[in-house]
Amino acid sequence: MKTLKGPGLFLAQFMGDKPPFNSLKSICQWAKSLGFVGVQIPTWDSRCIDLQKAAESKTYADELKGLVNECGLEITELSTHLQGQLVAVHPAYDTLFDGFAPEQYRNNPKARTEWAVQQLRYAAQASQNLGLNAHATFSGALLWPTVYPWPQRPAGLVETGFKELANRWLPILNHFDEYGVDLCYEIHPGEDLHDGISYELFLQHTNNHPRACLLYDPSHFVLQCLNYLEYIDNYHERIRMFHVKDAEFNPTGKQGVYGGYQNWIDRAGRFRSLGDGQVDFKSIFSKLAAYDYAGWAVLEWECCIKHPEDGAREGAPFIKDHIIRVTEKAFDDFAGTGSDEKFNRAVLGLK
Repeated sequence: MKTLKGPGLFLAQFMGDKPPFNSLKSICQWAKSLGFVGVQIPTWDSRCIDLQKAAESKTYADELKGLVNECGLEITELSTHLQGQLVAVHPAYDTLFDGFAPEQYRNNPKARTEWAVQQLRYAAQASQNLGLNAHATFSGALLWPTVYPWPQRPAGLVETGFKELANRWLPILNHFDEYGVDLCYEIHPGEDLHDGISYELFLQHTNNHPRACLLYDPSHFVLQCLNYLEYIDNYHERIRMFHVKDAEFNPTGKQGVYGGYQNWIDRAGRFRSLGDGQVDFKSIFSKLAAYDYAGWAVLEWECCIKHPEDGAREGAPFIKDHIIRVTEKAFDDFAGTGSDEKFNRAVLGLK
């Protein structure tokens, strides 16, 4: 067994226009002061990283890594959640997702997709230059508008959708393989990879690609009423990243999973700060330790009630206290009598 690393902090929800949140150095110093030992970097935020430069210049990558190290932290992983979303976009969402791309690629879905794919390719190279072995992203979605279909889905639609999704991602997965980096999809509503079954469909269409791995975030499974502990049993061999995020689901006689189009604070399912929701983190950390998960535990703050700075301040010790330092010996070793093949055969009554 291995002791997982952490606590880490995903910077995406904390970057801002005012100090200490407006530069990589200052936000790293702030994170360190709270007790974090790693940061996960959103690659779409130029205040954190120049992704193309990190891919093309080992010198720049070393300088970036050095800046973070000087603050007493490590880079846990890079993230291309927004760019990954744009690898596959249903036309119904073109206008909404255009804002994820630079202005020159908007109102041009083909150019936007090409830009997103190149961003993923840069991310593979940048990850290798930074000495990282896992990367976070979204799958994008072609089928999501039909997730609860009315009228019914045409026969073969799901097959066609996943075949196209795989065609778009296979070259990217192969590129990550060339650079020795696992591509970890966050299984998430709004993505075609939103639960275990949809992930398995993707694996089928990508020939079980060894780099098609998982970012585990239990909060999204609480809101789907999916068994998030059994999920670890099913997919632990593919889990390479872990977002530590809490959630709660409190259905009423008026609303359930879909939330009635309400704001987050009024929904039955809500994201919460660590310890304020319903996620059984003791069991999660125990399962990950038992399955030899060797990656990072990274706080992703998304709470509809608590201030983010309070969520971060409380989150670092919460994660630290849940990390299990795994044992190197069995509890009953003291009673061991030693053995060899001859002794074992004698115990079994064999000659």
